[in-house]
Amino acid sequence: MSRCLKSGLAPAIRSMIDYKVSLGYEESTYLPRSRSLDRYCMEHFPDETSLTREVVTGWLERHPGESIGYFHSRAGYARGLGKYLASMGIPSFILPEKFTSGRSCFLPYIFTDSELKELFHVIDAQGSRENSLQPFLLSTVFRLIYTCGLRPNEGRMLKRESVNLKTGEILITETKGHKERIVVMSNDMTGLAASYARLRDAAYPDSPYFFPDRNGNPYSSPWMQNKFKAFFAAANPGVDPDMLPPVRIYDLRHRFASAALSRWLDSGENLFNRLPYLRAYMGHKELSATVYYIHLLPENLVKSAGIDWDSLRRMIPEVELWDE
Repeated sequence: MSRCLKSGLAPAIRSMIDYKVSLGYEESTYLPRSRSLDRYCMEHFPDETSLTREVVTGWLERHPGESIGYFHSRAGYARGLGKYLASMGIPSFILPEKFTSGRSCFLPYIFTDSELKELFHVIDAQGSRENSLQPFLLSTVFRLIYTCGLRPNEGRMLKRESVNLKTGEILITETKGHKERIVVMSNDMTGLAASYARLRDAAYPDSPYFFPDRNGNPYSSPWMQNKFKAFFAAANPGVDPDMLPPVRIYDLRHRFASAALSRWLDSGENLFNRLPYLRAYMGHKELSATVYYIHLLPENLVKSAGIDWDSLRRMIPEVELWDE
């Protein structure tokens, strides 16, 4: 079926598909994106035989009404094609995991309910021969980041003295803007944190950190991110890793925010009145950073009467969400 491709880039695309099929992946996994890229090349770069930056960024202009998930799948396809061609010694543009195109910034990935369920199932099932505390630590810290909407570093660097396991209150001090705030864990999260803390106290009684490594220090940010990406890949068996979106721990925070906004809309709340509460909880310096999360909601919710677009439009900034 891939023989129907007609652009100058078609031989390279077909070669990549044949290679993936030889590894056991289904041809149908790649055909929709392959045909889309081929049509784009036929229209704009009919004689181009190389995967150039112009081809990739042009094709990745987000379509009106296109879901974030499908946009990420196209980006993953382009990145995978570039990597394959480069491995064959063919000069090609490899799409970075963080990229910009025009005014668009890197789009956060919003996990679905089923994706989160499977992700945490994988996280909970992992083990470690070297460190018996590590599996429980990762299950706890990733849940804490998600359920409290924390920045990854706020969870990773959390001090033992900042967590009140009796009240569920957490004092966040390692913030982006150096402004302290208090968040409150749910009862379930407090119970999990307390169970974890008992094991941590036995293993690392002298560490000042809530989530210490074997030396009593916080785990590094790259180590945590690599673990998270590996868990996401394991939660999607049978899917070519090149086709998966480049998820980050930060996307758990994005999911927290979008879920809160969705709940308020479902209950008929006026979002304009509720945003200051979300801003304070998440520690945003400007309300405009909180407003931006509305654009991550499903289209049917974005059109809800609970969103006062005339008021919000004046506050929409140009922000890079992964830094906020």
